[in-house]
Amino acid sequence: MIKKSETAAVDGRGPAGGEKARSDVQIMLKEAGILFVITLLSGLLLGFVYELTKKPRQLQQEKAVREACIAVFPQAKEQGTELEFVKMADAAPSGELQAQLALDGVKIGDIYSAMGGEEFYGYVVEAVSTEGYGGDIVLYVGVGADGTVNGVSILEISETAGLGMEAPNVLTPQFAGRKVDSFVYTKTGAKPDSNEVDAITSATITTKAVTNAVNGGLKMAQELLAEGGDRHE
Repeated sequence: MIKKSETAAVDGRGPAGGEKARSDVQIMLKEAGILFVITLLSGLLLGFVYELTKKPRQLQQEKAVREACIAVFPQAKEQGTELEFVKMADAAPSGELQAQLALDGVKIGDIYSAMGGEEFYGYVVEAVSTEGYGGDIVLYVGVGADGTVNGVSILEISETAGLGMEAPNVLTPQFAGRKVDSFVYTKTGAKPDSNEVDAITSATITTKAVTNAVNGGLKMAQELLAEGGDRHE
């Protein structure tokens, strides 16, 4: 027969059981405290690394943007003219254009006025397609003062290697030096003196995304040119 006091000890309600319960709680609190400290230190370390690399990343981004701006105005470099790209903080697409671009999955980013001394060369428009095969495609469209697309430079792209990733080499050069209202892509061969560009083989989604983004940048520049030509800050 088990005595009453022995029963209490066995089922955890006696002095021994109480000590064990308190010990378990202390262990849990200790482990929770250690985990909290580790999490806190990790967060502080990540924050420190982020702040430490923030300036270099910003400078790298600014350099990439400037190189993209220069790339879409190649004639200035050929003429030995150093352009200044002035960011236009107040420039934005009209409500009508914004609605039209939204249907094509295109957003307008930063806009720059290209100036060579006192001479206005045109605009550089950042356009983002949200409908790339592998994610967003960010590109810059250079549009001259006469409305000609001087060049297109892709800043960010994550498409399929050997297919959509060929856009900078195969697709964007086709836009340069052409004065049209907008572009369309074709799979049957672009006609001379038309607004057509040849699609990338087996990469229709990328072709469509890039073409829509270029058209978005072109339309934005056309609006600015219609409003005031060399309007800049």
